Amino acid sequence: MAEIDVDVTEEMKSSYIDYAMSVIVGRALPDVRDGLKPVHRRILYAMYEQGVTFDQPYKKSARIVGDVMGKYHPHGDVAIYDTMVRMAQDFSMRYTLIDGQGNFGSVDGDPPAAMRYTEVRLSKIAGEMLADIEKDTVDFVPNYDGSLKEPTVLPSRLPNLLVNGSTGIAVGMATNIPPHNLREVVYALIHLIENPDASVTDLMNFIRGPDFPTGGYIVGRSGIESAYSTGRGTITIRARSEIEEGRRGSRIIFTELPYQVNKAKVVEDIAELVKAGRVDGISEIRDESDREGIRLVVELKQGVNPQVVLNQLHKHTQLETTYGIINLVLVDGQPRTLTLKETLEQYINYRAEVIERRTRFELEQAEKRAHILAGILIALRDIDEVIALIRGSPSPSDARNLLMNRFGLSEEQARAILDMRLQRLTGLEQEKVASEARELESTIARLKGILASRTEVLDIIKNELRELDEIYGDDRRTEILESVESVRPEDLIQDEEVAVIITNNGYIKRQPLSVYRMQRRGGKGSIGAETKSEDFVTDIFTASTLDYLMIFTDRGKAHWLRVYEIPMVSKVARGRPIASLLQLEENERITEAIPVESFGTDEYIVLATRNGSIVKTPLRAFSNPRRGGIKAVNLRGDSLVAARLTDGSRELIVATKKGKAIRFHESDVRSSGRGSMGVKAINLSEGDELISMDVVKEGETLFTITTQGYGKRTELSEYPLQRRGGKGVKNIDTRRGDVVAAITVSDDDGLLITTKEGVMIRIAASDVRVQGRATQGVKIMDVKPGDEISDVARVD
Repeated sequence: MAEIDVDVTEEMKSSYIDYAMSVIVGRALPDVRDGLKPVHRRILYAMYEQGVTFDQPYKKSARIVGDVMGKYHPHGDVAIYDTMVRMAQDFSMRYTLIDGQGNFGSVDGDPPAAMRYTEVRLSKIAGEMLADIEKDTVDFVPNYDGSLKEPTVLPSRLPNLLVNGSTGIAVGMATNIPPHNLREVVYALIHLIENPDASVTDLMNFIRGPDFPTGGYIVGRSGIESAYSTGRGTITIRARSEIEEGRRGSRIIFTELPYQVNKAKVVEDIAELVKAGRVDGISEIRDESDREGIRLVVELKQGVNPQVVLNQLHKHTQLETTYGIINLVLVDGQPRTLTLKETLEQYINYRAEVIERRTRFELEQAEKRAHILAGILIALRDIDEVIALIRGSPSPSDARNLLMNRFGLSEEQARAILDMRLQRLTGLEQEKVASEARELESTIARLKGILASRTEVLDIIKNELRELDEIYGDDRRTEILESVESVRPEDLIQDEEVAVIITNNGYIKRQPLSVYRMQRRGGKGSIGAETKSEDFVTDIFTASTLDYLMIFTDRGKAHWLRVYEIPMVSKVARGRPIASLLQLEENERITEAIPVESFGTDEYIVLATRNGSIVKTPLRAFSNPRRGGIKAVNLRGDSLVAARLTDGSRELIVATKKGKAIRFHESDVRSSGRGSMGVKAINLSEGDELISMDVVKEGETLFTITTQGYGKRTELSEYPLQRRGGKGVKNIDTRRGDVVAAITVSDDDGLLITTKEGVMIRIAASDVRVQGRATQGVKIMDVKPGDEISDVARVD
């Protein structure tokens, strides 16, 4: 055998291209005309050929699979059966092409029964795919072994490509065409036939978007518009849900799932999210689905916002998915990405070709029959002579030739006369022949008129489409939400009160208030934050998870952060470095943080410095901070120690480390812009410094605590209203330590008190005795030797 030199690179290129095209054309991509891949087409044709139509008994799936594999599709029986199963699943196909009897799988991902157990037949609508196939409407080619013929495409009176869609992965390309509503597609086709210059936007007035067999929602229209105008786009599909209120809490009920989503997997994913703590507030999940439809029930705990949980489920599970539309199909054997209008035009042109071929076939048959009838009518007019001629002929062939010569008949006419039964000689039968001949003349004229007029052909297409709509048309299942706001991060957060804890070394965390049980005063507390030996808790306060957190640093800068962005960690964990959440300068430290619901109010931020200065700035001035923070106050060597939110008409009380306090009206402090130096709040003695500032509220008392854990409440009426800038009055006896904090509290408040070593206690403010200004107070917390109180926060 002679050797042939071959360039390996070129041979690999050529062979791979041949393989790729074989996959593209022969397996993976649907034909634009009937919307089918070869395996689907072969299954339908084999069933039609066997007579397994919708009005006939079911036959075993194994018999169909064997027939398809043996005659037309020389591939694995598993691939053929899987394709057949999908065409019978009402949750996979918008309009099923196969009517199945038995277990054909479920939305839970359950596999179908083996092919020897299930039975199938063509559905009624599948008959529309094969209608007129015997009238030379499509080309036939030899099957794989040349023993039979198979159609290259089906006549497809049903616009199957759009109504049932298609999915396939080829070599270097893929297609993903969603299903649509038949009624909408029919109306769009009719409109395009009547208005050939219609735009994609015009057609979208009829085809609003994909219509999935499983229903659900399509969120927004931008992806649909992109897919229809370019052939590619991405849409968001969401489960249909409703929220019910019950005595024990709310529940979310899902009744429709996104297309191709496994229900059992969704239930499993929700359970995993709850177990991992990524979705909070779910108490139970139940699958109450039955043959009537899907019903997935998610029970919620009391007090939980169901919309927040629903948003979380949409984000973290397949209850909301994306569907990438790629309208890639075979056009004249070549892969092309088509717009909606091009897809509809291709179908109209193909149906026109089918109708023309059908009409030519019917015309040919009619003309043949008319020709025969013309000969019979001639014979009937001279029937006696015809009978005599036939009786006198020695053989049928001689009789045929004599008839042809005597009456000028063709061979087919002469043969028909010889085959004519004697009953045709009756008067009634002769009239039937004449009537049939007249009808054929009319039919032939009509068929020729169709072939001569494109308008006639298009009218037939429209009429056939209207018939499809009348028989099979139904309402849209998938609802399109025209304009839905995208889910913001805060939409995924449960609105709840939390404790926010900040340490001296710049760690921050949040904790649910429920982790701190109420104690009586004098208790030892519990560990609320584990700190390094050189670190200690410097700030603790409560806020809503949806609040903005205004953070002020010792350098007079303002930053803000959403409370939900602060990590939720275990009770004893240190938390996360603030530097990883904010862009702080080197050695810049957090001195105060206050929660703010909104920046659009007529409120003020009041800032106090260690040297006794005070600044009042409109809250709006802080609404757009830069990543590195914005300047809040001009310090000039001073440091910021307190910040409060006010409405501009309040009284303020300022306390110092050495036990002094002054009360004055905030109108004494004029409003100024960000970055101003401010004015004097209190005239400090040597060695003293300002440590606290708070807003005076009617009916409240001033709670003061020292480093050694002694504290008291004092009636605010004991602090006379003065002008700012004075020396103030005595607030507490400081023999039991310097003052750590002085805040206003009500009897209904709770107090969270923390030490530098991270020990925390939560007590009721009403447990703390009300005493005069000059007293040293009572023991609030038992502080270990070497430790001391670092901060206190008011809890509603």
